Amino acid sequence: MKIYTKTGDAGKTSLFGGKRVDKNSARLEAYGTVDELNSVIGIARTNCKSGKANEILAQLQNQLFFIGSDLATPLDEQKIKIEIQRADQALVEQLEKWIDELDEELPELKVFILPGGTPGAAYLHFARTVCRRAERKVVELATREQINDFVVKYLNRLSDLLFVLARYENFENNVPDLNWENK
Repeated sequence: MKIYTKTGDAGKTSLFGGKRVDKNSARLEAYGTVDELNSVIGIARTNCKSGKANEILAQLQNQLFFIGSDLATPLDEQKIKIEIQRADQALVEQLEKWIDELDEELPELKVFILPGGTPGAAYLHFARTVCRRAERKVVELATREQINDFVVKYLNRLSDLLFVLARYENFENNVPDLNWENK
C-alpha cells in the first residue's frame, strides 16, 4: 500500500463511511486539532521523566485516536464497516480519576502559575493549550453538525489533566512551578 493516494489533491478528503468533505471543514479542523494534540503529547512524553506521567500519557495518546475517529465518523453514518469506539462517560471518569490521584500528591495551588519548569512540564502546558483549541474547534463543529457530546466533556477534562500532569512532572523532578507575579 502506498502512503500517498492522490485522492486529496483537490482539497477534499473522506470521512469514515466514505462521505467526501472539504479539508477546511469544521469537522476536519476539529479532528485535525485532536491529531495535533496527540503529536504534542508525544513530544511531552519524550521529555517527561516521571514514569507515572508517561504511563498516563501513553494511554491518552491511544484515547485520542478514539476521539479522532469519533469526530471523523458522523453520528448518523451507516456505511462504516468497522465499529467506531465512541467517547463515553467511562472515558471522562478515567480522566477525573487520574486528576484526583495526581492532585492528592501535589502541594495546594494558591497562585496562578506560568507554563514552564522542566521541559516535560512545559510541553504538557503546551499540550493543554492545544487541547483547549481542540475543544473550541469541537464546540464550533457542534454548532453546525450533531456530534457525540462526550467528546467536548472529554477534551474539557483532558485539559485539566494536562495542567495537573505538568505540575506533577515539576513536582516529581523537584522543580517548582513558575508563579505568576501580579505586579
